[in-house]
Amino acid sequence: MNTTDYVSLFFPFTKLDFSKRGIKSVWNISDRKMIALAMTYQTSPQAQAMSFMRNYAERYDWITTVFKDWAFTFFTSFFYYHDYDKLDEYRRDIYRQAITAFDGNAPSYHIELRDRPTLVWDFHSLMLGIQMMFSFMLTDDARPLRLCHECQKPFVAKKPNDNFCCNDCREKYNAKHNQP
Repeated sequence: MNTTDYVSLFFPFTKLDFSKRGIKSVWNISDRKMIALAMTYQTSPQAQAMSFMRNYAERYDWITTVFKDWAFTFFTSFFYYHDYDKLDEYRRDIYRQAITAFDGNAPSYHIELRDRPTLVWDFHSLMLGIQMMFSFMLTDDARPLRLCHECQKPFVAKKPNDNFCCNDCREKYNAKHNQP
């Protein structure tokens, strides 16, 4: 596939000023914020820098697949712990195997000597960056990703024991469950 045609798949709304000769490529940017972004990622792969640009877009069918995968991962972990005492070891193992299917591509990292040794993650795509953030949210003890007991929507808990996304849901739930 021609490089320009390929790039247009990810920049469908605005055509980039992009040219390529062999393996060398150049793209011109006039927006000051995007220039700053490009300079920030100048040592990163060009695809990574481009994925953070303002007009970058992914195909809708790809996005829906990724969100379904993330929803599957969230609900797998939610039900595993929610129903843990009701599950036999075979079903627990099925849940464990299902969550490992989420592994996908792993980001690379390196250590930089700053004020102290610092771990620096290298994400080669926007999707991988979001997937890593989602994984951190899913495993966070202080502000876990939860499912509201009332409306069944995922939310980030302000406290580890929060079970409702908002006060309205808490009140609705309590009203339903405290009636004679």
